[in-house]
Amino acid sequence: MSKIPCLLGSVLAAVFFLGRFPTWHDSGMLALHDERPTGPVPTRTPWPQIQGQPGGGGHPTLADFWEGRARFVVQVWDTGLPRGESDTIVMDNGELWSYLHASVRSAGTIDRCGDPVAFPGCTVIYRSYDGGYTFQPEDPPVCLFDCAKCPCDAQADHTVQQQYPRVTYNGETMVLVYEYLGRVMLRRSIDGLLWSRPQQVDRTGIWKLWLRDCPPAERIGQHPFVRYDYECLAGGPPGVYVQGEYVYVFLAVGQSPGGMGCYYGKLKASVTRFVQCRHNPLFSGAQQYGPLLEKGPTTDRLFDFRMISSADVVQVGDRYYMLYEGIRGPGPGDPGDSQFGLGLARSTGHQIDGPWEKYPGNPILVHLPGNIGLGHADLVVLNGETLVYTALSKKVRSRLALVWKPADWPSCGCPRHLTMRCL
Repeated sequence: MSKIPCLLGSVLAAVFFLGRFPTWHDSGMLALHDERPTGPVPTRTPWPQIQGQPGGGGHPTLADFWEGRARFVVQVWDTGLPRGESDTIVMDNGELWSYLHASVRSAGTIDRCGDPVAFPGCTVIYRSYDGGYTFQPEDPPVCLFDCAKCPCDAQADHTVQQQYPRVTYNGETMVLVYEYLGRVMLRRSIDGLLWSRPQQVDRTGIWKLWLRDCPPAERIGQHPFVRYDYECLAGGPPGVYVQGEYVYVFLAVGQSPGGMGCYYGKLKASVTRFVQCRHNPLFSGAQQYGPLLEKGPTTDRLFDFRMISSADVVQVGDRYYMLYEGIRGPGPGDPGDSQFGLGLARSTGHQIDGPWEKYPGNPILVHLPGNIGLGHADLVVLNGETLVYTALSKKVRSRLALVWKPADWPSCGCPRHLTMRCL
């Protein structure tokens, strides 16, 4: 009897078991070679889920917060996440994966070749197995993205700075953006583990006018306590949102004053084809630094003068709501930025590309001067409940939940700073 049918059957069985074979085109796009005509993709790892709809199960939304009907309360003071940042995706098995950057100095991080990662570090995943109450990294944490070859090259692979990652999923493709040397880099994935090579969103970065000109919104102005150097900015800590066949990238434009910029392009197109959104910037920060010697709550309205960045967006009804970081900058004698706030904004209509308006009660949660990590808030909708991971202190990252205000909740008198006494 011929052994060919038996051998052929073994090959076909192997193809069926392995399912899809992902490869990366030179353009950075993921191609799937699916050898099976139908059926689900077998996987030994959890699969990402589309962000849930806020408000399900009777929970309030950011629209209710805007109208004064809801407030944030602390559910977990220390989640185990680093205080600086996180961006979290819900998986189909109930796990939550939080993407953030870490180094050997901050967490003992190593790259894909086993070498220690210099500060500020590469993108890693912290996982939660208890519904998002606590998170933990691998031991040791390992950079998420493969290097082109070993040893990793800091410039080609960005291992030393994959800062402030933001990630979104539309049911087919995950899109992740991060900051590298002021530029916005974009990668794509189907499972959150295997990622394309990075592509730079066109014309993003920080530069001087001798390199190229920039529009007024991208110009860097004078700050009373920052040495003037670079003259143009379109980059920094980014945000990302997928709507239909388009991906929207949010980024800082200009400084002192700063604004929230927006670029967009087709989800499956090269980012070199991305263009500015119809209304750019979507909104702007405070137009002046204000009183030079004041740094406390009296300067709250000036919290976003120097820079606006780190957008995290969710749709509620026909509008889009955004949490963002506002930085007033350093005060007299400070070695670096020392005044941080968390802002809220929303689209004025049903179009995500503007214009937007800022919440009149900004900054939310905490008065100035705030702390590092506060503005890098992480919005998650879990079973209809709106959650936020952020740093309310200088040491830990907390989990907050949006809840209805009780009928007897005072319209004033409770401090904005979320202390246990206030709760």
